[in-house]
Amino acid sequence: MRRCCPLLFVNSGWKLPAISASSRPLEPPPSKMAAGGNGGLSFSGVVSNSAPSNRGGTVSTSYNYSGGAAVSSPGNQSASAASSAGASPPAAPPPPLPAAAGLLHREPVYNWQATKTTVRERFTFLFNNEVLSDVHFLVGKGLGSQRIPAHRFVLAVGSAVFDAMFNGGMATTSTEIELPDVEPAAFLALLKFLYSDEVHIGPETVMTTLYTAKKYAVPALEAHCVEFLKKNLRADNAFMLLTQARLFDEPQLASLCLENIDKNTSDALNAEGFTDIDLGPAQSGILTDREVVSLFLHFTVNPKPRVEFIDRPRCCLRGKECNINRFQQVESRWGYSGTSDRIRFSVNRRIFVVGFALYGSIHGPTDYQVNIQIIHTDSNTVLGQNDTGFSCDGSSSTFRVMFKEPVEILPNVNYTACATLKGPDSHYGTKGLRKVIHESPTTGTKTCFTFCYAAGNNNGTSVEDGQIPEIIFYT
Repeated sequence: MRRCCPLLFVNSGWKLPAISASSRPLEPPPSKMAAGGNGGLSFSGVVSNSAPSNRGGTVSTSYNYSGGAAVSSPGNQSASAASSAGASPPAAPPPPLPAAAGLLHREPVYNWQATKTTVRERFTFLFNNEVLSDVHFLVGKGLGSQRIPAHRFVLAVGSAVFDAMFNGGMATTSTEIELPDVEPAAFLALLKFLYSDEVHIGPETVMTTLYTAKKYAVPALEAHCVEFLKKNLRADNAFMLLTQARLFDEPQLASLCLENIDKNTSDALNAEGFTDIDLGPAQSGILTDREVVSLFLHFTVNPKPRVEFIDRPRCCLRGKECNINRFQQVESRWGYSGTSDRIRFSVNRRIFVVGFALYGSIHGPTDYQVNIQIIHTDSNTVLGQNDTGFSCDGSSSTFRVMFKEPVEILPNVNYTACATLKGPDSHYGTKGLRKVIHESPTTGTKTCFTFCYAAGNNNGTSVEDGQIPEIIFYT
């Protein structure tokens, strides 16, 4: 034992059901007047009573802007200057249109920099703000489009695509850039991340934000979107997420979707998203034309014609997936040299083990190769195994490794759980429990696991500490 991890546009109307609003979709901030001539101003509406500025952007006609300094009461100053020159003062500028017309009126903010103590605060202030902006994006199509101000330098720093757009060999000189394939809310979420590192995604915007992050090569925001989808993956959205995972080339998310569908097949097939999958058996070529027709007739006409497929369930698993954790604390470090980690166990009732959860690297994101087995202890017969692998993120969390088929475990029989890992030093569990009881929240049925020391070379894993912290099973 040693103790030493070409894109397509997607439908923005999708919603994840029953998700807690821990992160909310970013909404365009309302226009806000700063008291005393300083403080934050956010701008997201369309300004039509505007004129080109000397920087290629547009500014409200209610004030003059030159070199970053805002001048108050421009009308009176213009009149005074004209009077001193002996000329008639110009007519007063027209009043701004009412907000009811969908237009927003802004006053300049003088010396706003003094109120921001950090670089992040200053850049966050510039998000979706006309101040110092030198480019505008016309985002979306039709009545839902928005005109959004931005700053070339900030965008180029955060995205190689924007850098090429503004500074590459074929850089655009336009100050108005149309983005008809991007949703305004998703583009604002992207800008918010580039200006402040803040993540604003939710069930209504995560897909369009993921599309936008990929389009403009912002992998950090991509990762946040994918992690949000993983955390909210359930049987009722697994097929829909599988389609999107394939579209966005996210193989790990696709694998998790397939795993969820395999474990909760009945719920997944009854979900609304099943009818919208992008690829079904009829399109895959796995069935002949005659088989496709016979299945179609079987499900659509009466009396139903006979089909040449078995109609009994292929798996005996029912109900919800369960798991138990035998450790109360996590430590580091646990080493590997080709020796298997082993722990012996027995259960008081018949169950089906479908996998283990293992600890991952203490050195950051890493891939492991692993062989897992369940062995009948008395006869030394291997009942189930799988040569596979898993990716870890460097945290002290556990990572799932599954068998190809469920392994039947009979009551009061000794079995040995075995995992042979190839990879760097990992976390490990301590303060192990000899008995762990799982109680069903619906039926109250108790499943009692009893753990014992596995004799022989076991890489140090025991009841008290080591690897193989969790067993995943169905009752």
